[in-house]
Amino acid sequence: MPEYPNRQFLDFEQPIKTLYEEKDKLKQSSEKSKIDHTDGILKIEEAIVAKRKEITEHLTPWQRVQLSRHPDRPYTLKYIDKIFTDFVELHGDRNVKDDKAMVGGFAQLNGETVMVIGQQKGINTKARQLRNFGMANPEGYRKALRLMRLAEKFNKPVITFVDTPGAYPGLEAEERGQGEAIARNIYEMIRLKVPIIVIIIGEGASGGAFGIGIGDRTLMMENTWYTVISPESCSSILWRTWEKKEIAAEQLRLTSIDMKGFGLVDEVVSEPLGGAHWDYDDASNILKNSILKNLEELRSIDANARVEQRIEKYGKMGFWEE
Repeated sequence: MPEYPNRQFLDFEQPIKTLYEEKDKLKQSSEKSKIDHTDGILKIEEAIVAKRKEITEHLTPWQRVQLSRHPDRPYTLKYIDKIFTDFVELHGDRNVKDDKAMVGGFAQLNGETVMVIGQQKGINTKARQLRNFGMANPEGYRKALRLMRLAEKFNKPVITFVDTPGAYPGLEAEERGQGEAIARNIYEMIRLKVPIIVIIIGEGASGGAFGIGIGDRTLMMENTWYTVISPESCSSILWRTWEKKEIAAEQLRLTSIDMKGFGLVDEVVSEPLGGAHWDYDDASNILKNSILKNLEELRSIDANARVEQRIEKYGKMGFWEE
């Protein structure tokens, strides 16, 4: 059996796949002929690491968009499993239903209770349909707000994981007040007295992301994107075709480096070579250290001062010329 039976490779990752195939052939040859190919295998493993590094250093904005959507990339529940303990998921908005695209509940972070909330896409076709591909309905945002208020009641920090192609745009979602639900979350999150850390772990699209995206600290993982519209939708509006999506991705300036430069995020969190999908443990450890560092800093600030700083932070965003 190959070493990567379920791993999927993007088009620009094909050189890595070729190296894995060569490594697998050497292993099979070694088993059949009883000839030791250890040195050759080690050289290929070194070549794989070198190729992952090379690809990581020369990614285009569109390639980072592709990595953010990588089917093997860890989603919210994977990070919760790797970073936190004793996670107790809470369900429902107490009004319509439980939105499976939005997950949340209390968990332990190094012995401290926190409220964790995030969008979940699903790890296979059936799960993606159940989770609506991470596109929450109004009840998902209302569930998230209910959990945030619960966290404030018990004075527990809120940590949100953003990973969505956007809020669900269906007619029924608009009928149930999609715009109002997102606007209400933005209004309420600005005023929460507890520390809030927002982490963009995949796609951060439009109001769907912003509905759980107001915080004292906004962290953005290296191979993610964050903007008002997807490259495909931008391309279809400007050029009436999706074929210009790569140009749109470049012009939107949507990468983590761009967002940090604009002052829209506070920190870029590095990923393992080639992306978070190559090493869940390493990616989670890097992110956990960043969360702990920022939580420690936020604890030292008075609650009212923290709210004032949050209001000031978002009030300063954006720049223009007349």
